[in-house]
Amino acid sequence: MLKFILKRLVYTVFVLIGVSIIAFFLLRLAGSPARLLLPEDATDEMVAEMEEYLGLHRPLPVQYFSYISGVVRGDLGTSLFYKKPNTELIFARLPATGQLTLAATVFALIISIPLGIIAGVKKGSGIDFGAMVFALLGQSFSQVWLGLLFILFFAVYLGWLPAMGYGKFSNLVMPAAALGMQMAALITRMLRSGMDDVLQEDYITATYAKGISNTEIVMKYALRNAMMPVITVIGIQVGIFLGGAMVIEQIFGWPGIGSLAIQAIGLRDFSLVQSILLVISAIFVLINLLVDIIYTLVDPRLKFN
Repeated sequence: MLKFILKRLVYTVFVLIGVSIIAFFLLRLAGSPARLLLPEDATDEMVAEMEEYLGLHRPLPVQYFSYISGVVRGDLGTSLFYKKPNTELIFARLPATGQLTLAATVFALIISIPLGIIAGVKKGSGIDFGAMVFALLGQSFSQVWLGLLFILFFAVYLGWLPAMGYGKFSNLVMPAAALGMQMAALITRMLRSGMDDVLQEDYITATYAKGISNTEIVMKYALRNAMMPVITVIGIQVGIFLGGAMVIEQIFGWPGIGSLAIQAIGLRDFSLVQSILLVISAIFVLINLLVDIIYTLVDPRLKFN
């Protein structure tokens, strides 16, 4: 296992280097942030002086290697607009995004796993039909539409929940539900299909012949194999959530890393955007590594390569 983890970590380094290169050069196409820092009537000479002060006058390769050398030392640079270390800004927002991610994932799993199992076991029943309708609608509705619908219904009409804010459980309910709905629908559909396929396998028929109870067959034998592709989906979705659910955070005024990224893009804060992308990429790759490890815990027959 150690050899596998080290091998994946090496791949992670190359992925992060590629992300940093793409982000660095593409962001420069949007123009210099020097003009945003100066008054509208600033002259070209003033802009040139500001670019020299920020180090933007140097050739792009020189700027990139200067930035990446700092990253290697653990320094993600300083925000051009907030005048604070990028590390401080990013990790101040990560707890909020982590809280939203956890709540959205728990919401999705509480709904999808029981619904997917029952629908797979009772194929063709009313519950199966309801689960498929939920899966279809859940994947069809956009997060923007759901978020606005929740605000209109639960905050404006009923007044049960606050439309925006952070810090209380009531502030978390609507953004978590809006964010986790598509994940719940996707897992329901995949788990229902997986359970249906596994329950038709020969080894499941053999366990029935041995007199093993239906509950034990479903939970001990069928669910383990049906969950394999679902674990991948969960890992990908959690990585996306932690990377910053930008739309949901903007709609509900949630102070996470996604809203910080949108602000940094709008301000052309190259340094902060680059650092956010690096952190998001690192989180996503590490979650994929964790998913691979969980695979072997669910199914010990799998081997590390």
